Amino acid sequence: MSTTLPAAFADLEPFADWALQSEGDRYAKRLSSTMDELQEFYDAAFPRLGDAATYLDEFTLEALPDDAYRLLLLTYSLINVSFPIEAWRQPRVPDTGAASMDAIIEPVP
Repeated sequence: MSTTLPAAFADLEPFADWALQSEGDRYAKRLSSTMDELQEFYDAAFPRLGDAATYLDEFTLEALPDDAYRLLLLTYSLINVSFPIEAWRQPRVPDTGAASMDAIIEPVP
């Protein structure tokens, strides 16, 4: 999959590797990332979340262009990263040991 995001979001291109298709992949990337890496992604992407939502609202889910779909996946990853940054200060859910995340149905357009 290409890593190109919509031109209006070129500033997020360094984080295009967070545009992952499955919840499991997003969770694994979160767990394998340092808090500094999570913070860097969060600090860049969170201020753009409203802009991303406005941009994505221009399309129906069934008609998302590829670059907009990658932006949507990036926002899914931002949501996945938000709790470690805002609450836990660690990539894992506190006091969960070897917990895992298993998505039965993936959010897809």
